[in-house]
Amino acid sequence: MRLPVLAAISLAVSFTLSEARAAQELNVYTHPSFAAEWGPGPAVKEAFEKQCDCTLNYTVLNSGGDILQRLRLEGSSSQADVVLGLDTGTMEMARQTGLLAPHSRKMDNLSLPVDWQDNIFVPYDWGYFAFVYDTEQLPNPPESLEALINAPDDLKIIIQDPRTSTPGLGLLLWMHAVYGDQAGAKWRQLSGKILTTTQSWSDGYFSLFMNGEAPMILSYSTSPAYHMAIDKTDRYQAALFEEGHYLQVEVAALVKSSEHQELAREFLDFMHTPAFQRHIPLKNVMYPAIDLGDELPQVFNRLIEPAQTFYIEPATVADQRRELVNEWLNALTR
Repeated sequence: MRLPVLAAISLAVSFTLSEARAAQELNVYTHPSFAAEWGPGPAVKEAFEKQCDCTLNYTVLNSGGDILQRLRLEGSSSQADVVLGLDTGTMEMARQTGLLAPHSRKMDNLSLPVDWQDNIFVPYDWGYFAFVYDTEQLPNPPESLEALINAPDDLKIIIQDPRTSTPGLGLLLWMHAVYGDQAGAKWRQLSGKILTTTQSWSDGYFSLFMNGEAPMILSYSTSPAYHMAIDKTDRYQAALFEEGHYLQVEVAALVKSSEHQELAREFLDFMHTPAFQRHIPLKNVMYPAIDLGDELPQVFNRLIEPAQTFYIEPATVADQRRELVNEWLNALTR
């Protein structure tokens, strides 16, 4: 009679562990375009909860910059288990907070334009910054960054603030990569064409650009994929600049103070599976971090392909960021 007793005890322990795991909640700090109804967040939540038997919650902040600021303000008392939405422009500053913990996964199945070996940050997508334009308002867009800078001031563009927005910081780095010490002068030339500078990408894209407030906006080379595949229109396209385009890799990381370390690491591992990555191309509208093969939507074959990729190492970005932001502020306020 001992075997049935042992089996019953084992079954009871199994139920107890299962109930304990189901009661766990994983809190992910992220930005609106990930967590939105049309973004990958809802589908990722559903897929991961089926795997983990837990609850995945999103705390939505305005931008990648706000995620970093929130992390700094909360310190070791943060309620976040994972931060998702930082990028190669902000990750070194996040690393320097000392609030993030190493992940435990190998980076052997990635499909990125750069070699990735980092023990803190796990990439989940990538893309190139580009100016997206409305072909009905602007049938002949500038074909280079230099042409945009020298265009008449009646051509209006929307950009994002580099202090709060990762695309905004990306443009700062793009300008610096192309023009170096001359970037300040180029910003002054460009300033007359800037209709407005928004706090986040979503503020500018959906509230202003899609309502026809300006014919061009700083966005991504991948943005037209959504319009072509979902909206069934070729109206919005990315301008291919002859100088080249700046690369962004978006990342997630484990928060050191998390009380759910095992579950958080499971989520970071999950990010590199097709169950997560298949939602990236048309919901986050970026290139997936792994090779999806035939699952990559065909519209991605119609996107611009930069002749040159600009990329500044994250540690260098952290060292130069304050100086570049000040240069930008000085140029735009003269």
